[in-house]
Amino acid sequence: MPQAIAVAKDKPTQATTLLWSYGADVATTAGSATTVSAQVNKVPPRVRPIVRAAIKAVRGVAPKATEIPYTMEQPRSTRMMWKLVRYALDGENVVGVGTFADHSTLFFYRGRELDDGSGLLQGSGKDSRFVTLRSVSDAERPQIKRLIRSAFKMGGPS
Repeated sequence: MPQAIAVAKDKPTQATTLLWSYGADVATTAGSATTVSAQVNKVPPRVRPIVRAAIKAVRGVAPKATEIPYTMEQPRSTRMMWKLVRYALDGENVVGVGTFADHSTLFFYRGRELDDGSGLLQGSGKDSRFVTLRSVSDAERPQIKRLIRSAFKMGGPS
């Protein structure tokens, strides 16, 4: 098994991409190992299936994307998103999965530029937008997969 390496908090390194491509799902920061499955297992049981469905949707659309777990712990505030994992293409973040107490969220780093004929994208930030997922079936909707596909075609931050 390859050795785990330290990764930057915001951008994957070339070595991280290489590590992920060999099937390891471990990233370390400040000496602590985090895996996507470990992060998902910490999520409250009522939203865990939604988070898993969101991750499955991203992996299904972009199986070669670099998967980078966040090392964030569950927030104390129920109003703050718990970022769990992000997916990158050519070293640039494209889409992430986070959760709140009662729903999950797909967030798109270049969401402002996505053509969303479905009206699903929310938010008014400088670049990012998000989609709220309240059920497993929400994550499985064709419109969601279309948004994910469009985001990966566009790539990471310009």
